[in-house]
Amino acid sequence: MIYKDRVYGQCKITDSVILELINSPTLQRLKGVDQAGYRPLWVKPDTKLGRFDNTRFAHSLGVYLLLKKYGAPLPEQIAGLIHDVSHSAFSHCIDYVLAAGSPTENSHQDNLFGVYVRQSDIPSILGKYGLDTKFILDDKNFPLKENKLPDLCADRIDYALRMGVIFGEIGVSIKDDLLHKLRVFNGQWVFGDKASAQRFARLFLRLNTVYLSSFKSAVMFLAVGDCIKCALQKGYVSEADLYTTDKQVLNKVKKIVSKNSELKRLWLRMNNLARPRNCAGGRGTAVYCKSRIVDPLFLQDGHAKRFSQLDPKWAKIVEQELKPKQYFIKFSDSPIPERKTR
Repeated sequence: MIYKDRVYGQCKITDSVILELINSPTLQRLKGVDQAGYRPLWVKPDTKLGRFDNTRFAHSLGVYLLLKKYGAPLPEQIAGLIHDVSHSAFSHCIDYVLAAGSPTENSHQDNLFGVYVRQSDIPSILGKYGLDTKFILDDKNFPLKENKLPDLCADRIDYALRMGVIFGEIGVSIKDDLLHKLRVFNGQWVFGDKASAQRFARLFLRLNTVYLSSFKSAVMFLAVGDCIKCALQKGYVSEADLYTTDKQVLNKVKKIVSKNSELKRLWLRMNNLARPRNCAGGRGTAVYCKSRIVDPLFLQDGHAKRFSQLDPKWAKIVEQELKPKQYFIKFSDSPIPERKTR
């Protein structure tokens, strides 16, 4: 299989178990789940960014390709490939809908992951190739695939580079240079020098500030969360529907939205047709966003050092950015004239 990836370029995939997992319904579903959550609240419809493939599927293959590129063993490559299969429609928006999630931790898919995988077609595929599902599901076995913040891991490296390219924060040459400087040292992700560690750290900070924990993300989480929660409570969609695709859930809600005034009001908010404001002093609905930051390791004189060790200011930034962001949002429900979206 020849696969062309936005971050890693053209790649040849030959491992039978990987190919079978990629073609499984469980992985294929992720083609219909947007990585960010819900595109109309993230990207203006008149920009070229709306045409970019930013799905959980693309990211999942990206994590696999990154691990393969840097020599991770096959079980860790598989763990990276399947790490997002428990994401619902609208990705982390589900943390604002179901009690099993957490707005400050974005933990819904993690809490559900083991059960979801065991009930999927993945165990039978793994068993066919003599691989143990329990071993694959245990992150302790895979230090390159997963680490706690602010450490680097394959997941964070891929989505940072992917977002950086998609949203025009870095060019292809910078992306390629960061990959060139990235390496595995004593079982850890490190950069080859301080300059590349600094560049990646500052890219990650910008992505967190402008996108991941920004006001527009808070608006998206609140608007999508309220609309889907209302549709669930009224029985227009079921929890099972949430584990299909964005489009399938949207189509179900669209069919009924004109018949329920509350749902229609929330639908307008969800589709960027009501004006949100960030209100000071707690005069709106409180919305928390998980905040992310990294403190990369880099090599100096044959030893791995943290970027914050040589830059005390970064240590303060890390401490601050690991705290959840809070916004107070109030909508003006006078509808904005509806516009065509791509």
